[in-house]
Amino acid sequence: MLRSMLTAANTMNALQERLDTISHNIANSNTVGFKRREASFAELLAQQVDRLPNDEAPRETPAGARYGNGARLASTMLVSTQGALVETGRALDFAFTAANQWFRVQVTDANGATTIGYTRAGNFSITPMGGRLALVTSDGRPVLDEANRPIEFPAGTIGFQLSPTGTLTATNAAGRVVARVNLGVTAIDRPQLLEAQGDNIFTLPDVPGAARELNGNLRGQIGVKQGALEQSNVDLGEEMVGLMATSRAYQLNARAISISEQMLGLINGMRSS
Repeated sequence: MLRSMLTAANTMNALQERLDTISHNIANSNTVGFKRREASFAELLAQQVDRLPNDEAPRETPAGARYGNGARLASTMLVSTQGALVETGRALDFAFTAANQWFRVQVTDANGATTIGYTRAGNFSITPMGGRLALVTSDGRPVLDEANRPIEFPAGTIGFQLSPTGTLTATNAAGRVVARVNLGVTAIDRPQLLEAQGDNIFTLPDVPGAARELNGNLRGQIGVKQGALEQSNVDLGEEMVGLMATSRAYQLNARAISISEQMLGLINGMRSS
Protein backbone atom coordinates (compact mmCIF):
# COMPACT_ATOMS: atom_id res chain seq x y z
CA MET A 1 0.00 0.00 0.00
CA LEU A 2 2.85 2.38 0.78
CA ARG A 3 4.25 1.74 -2.70
CA SER A 4 0.89 2.43 -4.33
CA MET A 5 0.53 5.68 -2.38
CA LEU A 6 4.04 6.80 -3.34
CA THR A 7 3.49 5.96 -7.02
CA ALA A 8 0.15 7.79 -7.13
CA ALA A 9 1.52 10.85 -5.32
CA ASN A 10 4.48 11.14 -7.71
CA THR A 11 2.22 10.85 -10.72
CA MET A 12 -0.19 13.45 -9.35
CA ASN A 13 2.66 15.96 -9.11
CA ALA A 14 3.50 15.41 -12.78
CA LEU A 15 -0.16 15.61 -13.81
CA GLN A 16 -0.54 18.89 -11.93
CA GLU A 17 2.32 20.38 -13.94
CA ARG A 18 0.67 19.20 -17.16
CA LEU A 19 -2.60 20.82 -16.06
CA ASP A 20 -0.69 24.06 -15.49
CA THR A 21 0.82 23.83 -18.99
CA ILE A 22 -2.57 23.22 -20.62
CA SER A 23 -4.15 26.07 -18.63
CA HIS A 24 -1.39 28.40 -19.79
CA ASN A 25 -2.04 27.41 -23.40
CA ILE A 26 -5.78 28.01 -23.07
CA ALA A 27 -5.27 31.38 -21.36
CA ASN A 28 -3.10 32.53 -24.30
CA SER A 29 -5.28 31.15 -27.09
CA ASN A 30 -5.98 34.72 -28.26
CA THR A 31 -2.44 36.07 -27.76
CA VAL A 32 -0.82 37.24 -30.99
CA GLY A 33 2.12 35.04 -32.02
CA PHE A 34 1.83 32.75 -28.98
CA LYS A 35 3.36 29.27 -29.26
CA ARG A 36 1.81 26.48 -27.21
CA ARG A 37 3.79 24.12 -25.03
CA GLU A 38 3.34 20.39 -24.75
CA ALA A 39 4.24 18.38 -21.65
CA SER A 40 6.06 15.05 -21.91
CA PHE A 41 6.58 12.52 -19.14
CA ALA A 42 9.31 10.10 -18.11
CA GLU A 43 9.07 7.03 -15.90
CA LEU A 44 10.72 7.15 -12.50
CA LEU A 45 13.03 4.42 -11.24
CA ALA A 46 11.44 0.97 -11.51
CA GLN A 47 12.27 -2.24 -9.64
CA GLN A 48 12.32 -5.69 -11.25
CA VAL A 49 11.06 -8.51 -9.02
CA ASP A 50 11.79 -11.98 -10.43
CA ARG A 51 9.34 -14.84 -9.97
CA LEU A 52 10.09 -17.86 -7.80
CA PRO A 53 12.24 -20.55 -9.47
CA ASN A 54 9.50 -23.21 -9.13
CA ASP A 55 6.77 -20.92 -10.49
CA GLU A 56 5.85 -22.73 -13.70
CA ALA A 57 2.44 -21.18 -14.23
CA PRO A 58 1.78 -20.43 -17.91
CA ARG A 59 1.99 -16.70 -18.70
CA GLU A 60 2.24 -14.47 -21.74
CA THR A 61 4.06 -11.66 -19.95
CA PRO A 62 7.82 -11.61 -19.21
CA ALA A 63 8.98 -13.42 -16.11
CA GLY A 64 8.87 -11.41 -12.91
CA ALA A 65 7.10 -8.20 -12.06
CA ARG A 66 8.15 -4.65 -12.69
CA TYR A 67 7.18 -2.13 -10.02
CA GLY A 68 7.41 1.50 -10.99
CA ASN A 69 7.42 4.58 -8.81
CA GLY A 70 5.22 6.77 -10.96
CA ALA A 71 6.06 9.41 -13.54
CA ARG A 72 7.67 12.83 -13.63
CA LEU A 73 7.46 15.75 -16.01
CA ALA A 74 10.41 15.35 -18.39
CA SER A 75 10.01 18.63 -20.28
CA THR A 76 7.57 21.14 -21.71
CA MET A 77 8.37 21.42 -25.41
CA LEU A 78 7.66 24.57 -27.39
CA VAL A 79 5.53 23.77 -30.43
CA SER A 80 6.69 26.22 -33.11
CA THR A 81 4.17 25.39 -35.83
CA GLN A 82 2.74 28.30 -37.84
CA GLY A 83 -0.40 29.96 -36.51
CA ALA A 84 -3.24 31.23 -38.68
CA LEU A 85 -2.85 34.67 -40.27
CA VAL A 86 -5.56 37.29 -39.78
CA GLU A 87 -5.77 40.35 -42.02
CA THR A 88 -5.89 43.63 -40.05
CA GLY A 89 -5.04 46.25 -42.68
CA ARG A 90 -2.90 48.09 -40.11
CA ALA A 91 0.42 49.33 -41.49
CA LEU A 92 2.47 48.32 -38.42
CA ASP A 93 1.05 44.82 -38.07
CA PHE A 94 3.56 42.28 -39.39
CA ALA A 95 3.19 38.49 -39.59
CA PHE A 96 5.72 35.86 -40.57
CA THR A 97 4.73 33.47 -43.31
CA ALA A 98 7.60 31.11 -42.47
CA ALA A 99 8.01 29.03 -39.31
CA ASN A 100 10.92 29.51 -36.87
CA GLN A 101 11.59 33.11 -37.91
CA TRP A 102 11.49 35.66 -35.08
CA PHE A 103 11.70 39.42 -34.70
CA ARG A 104 14.59 40.70 -32.59
CA VAL A 105 13.71 43.11 -29.79
CA GLN A 106 15.63 44.74 -26.98
CA VAL A 107 15.17 43.25 -23.51
CA THR A 108 16.25 45.08 -20.34
CA ASP A 109 16.71 43.07 -17.12
CA ALA A 110 16.23 44.22 -13.53
CA ASN A 111 19.83 45.48 -13.39
CA GLY A 112 19.42 47.66 -16.47
CA ALA A 113 21.49 45.42 -18.73
CA THR A 114 20.17 44.95 -22.27
CA THR A 115 20.13 41.81 -24.36
CA ILE A 116 18.42 40.50 -27.48
CA GLY A 117 14.97 38.98 -27.18
CA TYR A 118 12.81 37.20 -29.74
CA THR A 119 9.10 37.37 -30.48
CA ARG A 120 6.62 36.27 -33.14
CA ALA A 121 4.14 38.97 -32.16
CA GLY A 122 4.29 41.64 -34.86
CA ASN A 123 1.69 44.08 -33.50
CA PHE A 124 4.12 47.01 -33.38
CA SER A 125 3.56 50.73 -32.88
CA ILE A 126 5.57 53.95 -32.81
CA THR A 127 6.19 56.09 -29.75
CA PRO A 128 7.97 59.44 -29.24
CA MET A 129 11.50 59.07 -27.91
CA GLY A 130 13.98 61.94 -27.71
CA GLY A 131 12.44 63.96 -30.51
CA ARG A 132 12.19 60.95 -32.81
CA LEU A 133 9.76 58.06 -33.26
CA ALA A 134 10.76 54.60 -32.03
CA LEU A 135 9.29 51.33 -33.30
CA VAL A 136 8.25 49.29 -30.27
CA THR A 137 6.36 46.11 -29.38
CA SER A 138 2.91 46.12 -27.76
CA ASP A 139 4.55 46.34 -24.32
CA GLY A 140 7.02 49.10 -25.29
CA ARG A 141 10.19 47.11 -26.03
CA PRO A 142 12.33 48.60 -28.84
CA VAL A 143 12.34 46.64 -32.09
CA LEU A 144 15.86 46.06 -33.48
CA ASP A 145 17.21 46.38 -37.01
CA GLU A 146 19.62 43.97 -38.71
CA ALA A 147 22.54 45.59 -36.84
CA ASN A 148 20.69 45.08 -33.51
CA ARG A 149 20.07 48.81 -33.04
CA PRO A 150 16.68 50.20 -31.96
CA ILE A 151 14.68 51.32 -35.00
CA GLU A 152 13.87 55.03 -35.04
CA PHE A 153 12.23 57.40 -37.54
CA PRO A 154 12.26 61.20 -37.90
CA ALA A 155 9.40 63.14 -36.34
CA GLY A 156 6.53 63.55 -38.78
CA THR A 157 6.80 60.04 -40.21
CA ILE A 158 3.30 58.80 -41.00
CA GLY A 159 3.58 56.15 -43.74
CA PHE A 160 5.11 52.68 -43.61
CA GLN A 161 5.61 50.10 -46.33
CA LEU A 162 7.10 46.65 -45.64
CA SER A 163 8.62 44.41 -48.28
CA PRO A 164 8.21 40.60 -48.11
CA THR A 165 11.86 40.33 -47.05
CA GLY A 166 11.51 42.68 -44.08
CA THR A 167 12.64 46.06 -45.42
CA LEU A 168 10.57 48.84 -43.85
CA THR A 169 10.27 52.12 -45.79
CA ALA A 170 8.98 55.21 -43.94
CA THR A 171 7.50 58.30 -45.57
CA ASN A 172 6.34 61.72 -44.35
CA ALA A 173 3.11 63.58 -45.07
CA ALA A 174 4.43 64.70 -48.47
CA GLY A 175 5.12 61.10 -49.47
CA ARG A 176 8.90 61.55 -49.37
CA VAL A 177 10.98 58.63 -48.13
CA VAL A 178 12.59 59.63 -44.82
CA ALA A 179 14.01 56.27 -43.69
CA ARG A 180 14.55 52.74 -44.93
CA VAL A 181 15.56 50.01 -42.45
CA ASN A 182 15.82 46.24 -42.40
CA LEU A 183 13.97 44.58 -39.55
CA GLY A 184 16.13 42.33 -37.41
CA VAL A 185 15.00 38.76 -38.15
CA THR A 186 16.51 35.55 -36.76
CA ALA A 187 15.91 31.98 -37.86
CA ILE A 188 15.94 29.84 -34.71
CA ASP A 189 16.94 26.30 -35.62
CA ARG A 190 16.71 24.97 -32.06
CA PRO A 191 13.51 26.51 -30.64
CA GLN A 192 13.55 24.18 -27.62
CA LEU A 193 16.40 26.27 -26.23
CA LEU A 194 14.24 29.41 -26.04
CA GLU A 195 13.74 30.70 -22.51
CA ALA A 196 10.47 32.52 -21.77
CA GLN A 197 10.85 36.02 -20.29
CA GLY A 198 7.16 36.90 -20.12
CA ASP A 199 5.02 39.09 -22.37
CA ASN A 200 5.55 36.66 -25.27
CA ILE A 201 9.30 37.42 -25.32
CA PHE A 202 12.05 34.78 -25.33
CA THR A 203 15.82 34.83 -24.97
CA LEU A 204 18.28 32.31 -26.34
CA PRO A 205 21.49 31.05 -24.68
CA ASP A 206 24.73 31.38 -26.61
CA VAL A 207 24.79 27.89 -28.12
CA PRO A 208 26.50 27.27 -31.48
CA GLY A 209 24.05 26.39 -34.24
CA ALA A 210 20.96 27.48 -32.27
CA ALA A 211 20.10 30.50 -34.44
CA ARG A 212 21.02 32.38 -37.63
CA GLU A 213 20.59 36.12 -38.09
CA LEU A 214 19.05 36.61 -41.52
CA ASN A 215 21.20 39.52 -42.69
CA GLY A 216 22.76 40.34 -46.03
CA ASN A 217 22.20 37.67 -48.66
CA LEU A 218 20.21 35.58 -46.16
CA ARG A 219 17.42 38.15 -46.15
CA GLY A 220 15.97 36.46 -49.20
CA GLN A 221 14.83 33.64 -46.87
CA ILE A 222 12.61 35.98 -44.85
CA GLY A 223 8.86 35.71 -45.32
CA VAL A 224 6.82 38.48 -43.69
CA LYS A 225 3.47 40.06 -44.52
CA GLN A 226 2.26 43.58 -43.74
CA GLY A 227 -1.24 44.28 -42.48
CA ALA A 228 -1.69 40.88 -40.88
CA LEU A 229 -1.04 39.17 -37.54
CA GLU A 230 -0.20 35.58 -36.70
CA GLN A 231 -2.61 34.10 -34.20
CA SER A 232 -1.60 31.59 -31.53
CA ASN A 233 -1.19 27.98 -32.62
CA VAL A 234 -3.38 26.75 -29.74
CA ASP A 235 -6.17 24.37 -30.79
CA LEU A 236 -8.82 24.84 -28.11
CA GLY A 237 -10.50 21.55 -28.94
CA GLU A 238 -7.26 19.63 -28.53
CA GLU A 239 -6.41 21.47 -25.30
CA MET A 240 -9.83 20.73 -23.80
CA VAL A 241 -9.49 17.03 -24.60
CA GLY A 242 -6.07 17.02 -22.95
CA LEU A 243 -7.47 18.91 -19.97
CA MET A 244 -10.24 16.36 -19.44
CA ALA A 245 -7.92 13.36 -19.86
CA THR A 246 -5.39 14.80 -17.43
CA SER A 247 -8.11 15.63 -14.90
CA ARG A 248 -9.44 12.07 -15.07
CA ALA A 249 -5.94 10.66 -14.58
CA TYR A 250 -5.44 12.97 -11.60
CA GLN A 251 -8.73 11.81 -10.06
CA LEU A 252 -7.76 8.16 -10.61
CA ASN A 253 -4.47 8.59 -8.78
CA ALA A 254 -6.18 10.51 -5.98
CA ARG A 255 -8.63 7.61 -5.66
CA ALA A 256 -5.70 5.17 -5.49
CA ILE A 257 -4.27 7.07 -2.53
CA SER A 258 -7.66 7.06 -0.80
CA ILE A 259 -8.13 3.29 -1.29
CA SER A 260 -4.58 2.57 -0.11
CA GLU A 261 -5.24 4.61 3.01
CA GLN A 262 -8.42 2.64 3.68
CA MET A 263 -6.54 -0.66 3.27
CA LEU A 264 -3.85 0.48 5.70
CA GLY A 265 -6.58 1.35 8.17
CA LEU A 266 -8.07 -2.15 7.83
CA ILE A 267 -4.66 -3.73 8.39
CA ASN A 268 -4.04 -1.63 11.47
CA GLY A 269 -7.48 -2.56 12.77
CA MET A 270 -6.76 -6.30 12.30
CA ARG A 271 -3.46 -5.98 14.16
CA SER A 272 -4.99 -4.17 17.10
CA SER A 273 -7.69 -6.82 17.43
